[in-house]
Amino acid sequence: MSDQQAKAYWRRNLGLAARLLVIWFIVSFGFGILLVEELNQFRLGGYKLGFWFAQQGSIYVFVVLIFYYSHKMTKLDREFGIEED
Repeated sequence: MSDQQAKAYWRRNLGLAARLLVIWFIVSFGFGILLVEELNQFRLGGYKLGFWFAQQGSIYVFVVLIFYYSHKMTKLDREFGIEED
């Protein structure tokens, strides 16, 4: 891999990680703390939605983001020819 390809690979890797961290921040801090009162007007499984995001939702979203990151990185590795065997 050339130096320019390596820079492009890491730029896309870090960009993906940054976008996913922003999503996680919005879900955990925004939905679980800042917007909790507005979200508590709705219910999910018998619980207020703001409470649910604070207690469970951010964890579920984080796990989904981990699998999404793994999937996207596998595709990125293949694109740059550095996939694992």
